[in-house]
Amino acid sequence: MARIDLDVNGQIHTIDADPDIPLLYALRNELALNNPHFGCGLAQCGACTVQVDGQPVRSCVTPVSAVGKSKVVTLAGLGTPEKPHPVQKAFVEEQVPQCGYCLNGWIMTAAAFLERTKKPNDTQIREALSGIKCRCGTHMGILRAVKRAAAMMG
Repeated sequence: MARIDLDVNGQIHTIDADPDIPLLYALRNELALNNPHFGCGLAQCGACTVQVDGQPVRSCVTPVSAVGKSKVVTLAGLGTPEKPHPVQKAFVEEQVPQCGYCLNGWIMTAAAFLERTKKPNDTQIREALSGIKCRCGTHMGILRAVKRAAAMMG
């Protein structure tokens, strides 16, 4: 066990944990955050995605010790119900959510992508989101939402 400081959603949290536990477990079990989700545990589905210093990271395979002093942002820290991030707003406007389990990965990845890619084309969007899985089949709605968010941010 070690004392670990984590900067999550703009707040410093101190936890006592094994430095090798996945960041996902620290976020969910130690900090009681509902997002990200546990999906596959192998970094293949994207449900566990968070941003670490603005980059999408699969928290299920990232040791909490690897985060260091980096800034971690979860879906809860991206926007609020009163002031949603443009990607969150676009997903609602395009009525993307179905079961919602995978949305964490799509939104966190899309938000990071749109911060560094202004006015992306369909191919760029598809490539950026290619590692995320959705079993409900909302892929076309997701594509429309990311394009809408890009227009809002652009």
